[in-house]
Amino acid sequence: MFRERVIDTGLLKELRIEGAQRDDHGGGPPKWVWGVVAAIVALALAGAAAWWYWAGNKPIAVQTTTVRANGQGPSANAVLQATGYVTARRMATVSAQMTGTLTEVLIDEGVRVKKGQVLARLDDTGLKAGMAAAEAQVRSAEASTGQLRAQLAQAEADARRQAELAASGMTTRQSQEQTATAVKSYKAQIDAAQRQVEVAQAQVRQARVNFDYATVRAPFDGVVTARAAQVGEIISPLSAGGGFTRTGVGTIVDMDSLEVNVDVNEAYIAQVKPDMPCEAVLDAYPDWKIPAHVVAVIPSADRGKATVKVRVALEKKDERVVPDMGVRVSFLAAQPKADVKPVPGVLVPPDAVAQRDGAAVVFVVQEGRAEQRAVQLGADVGKFKLATAGLKAGETVVVSPPAELKQGSTVTSKE
Repeated sequence: MFRERVIDTGLLKELRIEGAQRDDHGGGPPKWVWGVVAAIVALALAGAAAWWYWAGNKPIAVQTTTVRANGQGPSANAVLQATGYVTARRMATVSAQMTGTLTEVLIDEGVRVKKGQVLARLDDTGLKAGMAAAEAQVRSAEASTGQLRAQLAQAEADARRQAELAASGMTTRQSQEQTATAVKSYKAQIDAAQRQVEVAQAQVRQARVNFDYATVRAPFDGVVTARAAQVGEIISPLSAGGGFTRTGVGTIVDMDSLEVNVDVNEAYIAQVKPDMPCEAVLDAYPDWKIPAHVVAVIPSADRGKATVKVRVALEKKDERVVPDMGVRVSFLAAQPKADVKPVPGVLVPPDAVAQRDGAAVVFVVQEGRAEQRAVQLGADVGKFKLATAGLKAGETVVVSPPAELKQGSTVTSKE
């Protein structure tokens, strides 16, 4: 009933799984997969470490400045301080006295000029022709006068002969009267001709004046602060309205007339008196004190700002002082001593001083790294702070140090 099955023992051996094969295929991924995973993890850890190192040492872009030594002595007792600007009492926009086209411009900014020096020339072709015509008119009038004088001489000779003949009874009274009338006529004509000569001479003088107007000259000694016109442009003493006509060749400033105008709060103006000693400190040269004194208190107040303008004269003339410079004036109770030595220390911009752990510090840049350094601060010197300890003149400090800046940070200067 039952069919016997004959099993091939060789086939069973081929299908049997050995224990070693079960360990390789039935227990998890192959060994090479684990090797790849380990390599990826190692690379990730190395990248993270490199990023952490690079981020921690990335240069911080900062603005830097070089500090310099203080050159000021201690101020005398200052009653009050005020700010203002350097102004020129004598300044002129130089123009021609007539309208014309520029053929020469002989000035440039910064050039010193003397009174009467030629600054520019206008086209004078028409003026030369007019002056030549006026001179010719003078010569013509003088020639006419000469001719009339000759005719007068002849008439006077005729009158003398008629008088002699009349004495001998050899001429008529009418002839004698005619010669006398001719003499009077020629004299009148000569007077008229002489007036014509004078008119022609006046026209020559006017032509020469106009010719001189074609040359622009410096009205006083000074320095050219602006050149306002170029060769070929039309210049006029009056504004023509529009952009094709210039009203001036340039601007000249008398540097000896420089002074300071400051605005003093009207609440303190009673403390300011004429001839009161002052010290002026230019914003451009904060370590330089210029002795000065009050010239006048202008008797007019600015209602909008509640200030009164005060004129202050500088007692030292220097080429460093130029118009429109910002200046701070200290009004003093007494004249400062000239032999006072400067306060030792260096001048530091206020933005370079930071607070770290309750102390004033600056960051000094050395070899591309920031060094945090504590400083001692004294009195303000103009717009700077005076560091009496902790810094040396010539060192480079960071201005407006960022919060992340610390000791040893790598820094790079901003362009």
